[in-house]
Amino acid sequence: MGKSQRGVGGARVGSLRGACLSTTTRLEAERGFAAPLNPEYAAGGAPGEFEVLGLQPNARTGWIWSWPSDIEHGRWKQEDHQRQDVIIMAPALLVLLWAMVIPRADLLPDKKSLLLPPANFTIKVIGLAQVLLRWEPNPDQEPKDVELGYHVRINAPQEDDYETRNTESKRVTVLHQGFSASVQTIPWNGHSLLASNWVSAELKAPPGSPGTSIVNLTCTTNTTLNNYNPLRPYQVSLYCTWLVGKDAPEDTQYFLYYRYGSSTEECQEYRKDTLKRNIACWFLRTFISSRGSDSLAVHANGSSKHATIKPFDQLFALHAIDRINPPLNVTAETEGTCLSIQWEKPISAFPNHCFEYEVKIYNTRKNYFQTEKMTTNTFISIIDDISKYSVQVRAAVSSVCRQMGFWSEWSQPVHVGNDDQKLSTEWFLIVLMATICFIVLIFTLICKIGHLWTRLFPPVPAPKNSIKDFFLIVSPEKTVSNETEIEVISYVEEPGLETLEDSVF
Repeated sequence: MGKSQRGVGGARVGSLRGACLSTTTRLEAERGFAAPLNPEYAAGGAPGEFEVLGLQPNARTGWIWSWPSDIEHGRWKQEDHQRQDVIIMAPALLVLLWAMVIPRADLLPDKKSLLLPPANFTIKVIGLAQVLLRWEPNPDQEPKDVELGYHVRINAPQEDDYETRNTESKRVTVLHQGFSASVQTIPWNGHSLLASNWVSAELKAPPGSPGTSIVNLTCTTNTTLNNYNPLRPYQVSLYCTWLVGKDAPEDTQYFLYYRYGSSTEECQEYRKDTLKRNIACWFLRTFISSRGSDSLAVHANGSSKHATIKPFDQLFALHAIDRINPPLNVTAETEGTCLSIQWEKPISAFPNHCFEYEVKIYNTRKNYFQTEKMTTNTFISIIDDISKYSVQVRAAVSSVCRQMGFWSEWSQPVHVGNDDQKLSTEWFLIVLMATICFIVLIFTLICKIGHLWTRLFPPVPAPKNSIKDFFLIVSPEKTVSNETEIEVISYVEEPGLETLEDSVF
């Protein structure tokens, strides 16, 4: 029994060894080391043992050995490396393919890990350019103890998104183009639960013919003193202008409304064009707070017998439309070369520290401007004491109290300096010199015409030249001539004057 098993085992070992040798022989044959001559060997018979690395083959094998060239040997070596690379990479490729095709179970959402979307999501208009978004938690949401939040996305008219824990949200937005939004449930405390799907709601744009709504709407606010209500010492007025739509019929009439906070008013005072259409509106008193941060909503609609007028909404930031008043009580004084300027803050609900100022000093003589910025109510400068100056101040609310807006108008000019006195003295001297020159010129002309100059200043006769006679007598080299030199002095008689006789020397 044992022998039989050993025999069988030995046969199996021999068969396995023969198979290995046959495989080795085939590989060597493919590579060109040996070519089988015996068909029995080629058919799979065991050739027996032989030395593969020997120079001479075993006689029992019946193989003929041939040595390959160096090129073929290199090519076989490269093919062996490629087969080894493929064998090594095959398991890695199988693992990667398995990871891609078979998804992990923990990444698949299920009812327990995916939050449910909110229920009963609605959008409702609650005022001019104001809507209320409201929803409810999903009643089927599990687990119940999860702290939930909501991600709100505004789709139109202007994209925006934010997160909240509330189940309602107010939005200030224009509505003449329609409004749409979406909301989803999210875990608020960083839980691993996935956000829910989105739910959406929409408001359609109001009806109206294109090109019939107002265009170029502009508004400004201004603060004035309120003498009627001591509790509110300042009041804000509102002024708006617009143009008629290009396709609006001639009988179109527009109506304007504003909303600030919870207060809404309709305009009562309009300015009209030549066709009696409203093109401007004035609110003398409003509920607007100049120090507030809310947006101002303005709505305009209209009516016509020939078309449906499309409404129009626009939002304004108060800092961008607030027209600041100029500073009050601007004064300027000079002392030598020192110019001192003082003023008071404008009429405004903002305190003193909320303003910054610009001072403009104009030298009227040199045509030169000097501009300085400051946050105080006083400015001192060195000037030329022989010039006259014009001083103006303007104000603006600084970024300390709200977002920076526009500058006010310049205050009324205040003139200071001694330029007038200096100019008067200079002009007096110029006029005096011109007058003197003119008088001298007139006097000269009169004298020339009336020979007054000759009568006032007659010519004087020349005296006898005694020195010349002395040299004639004394000089030994000069012979005295028997002839007598006669010097004749003639005088032209002017009319009305006495005739002088000729003198002979």
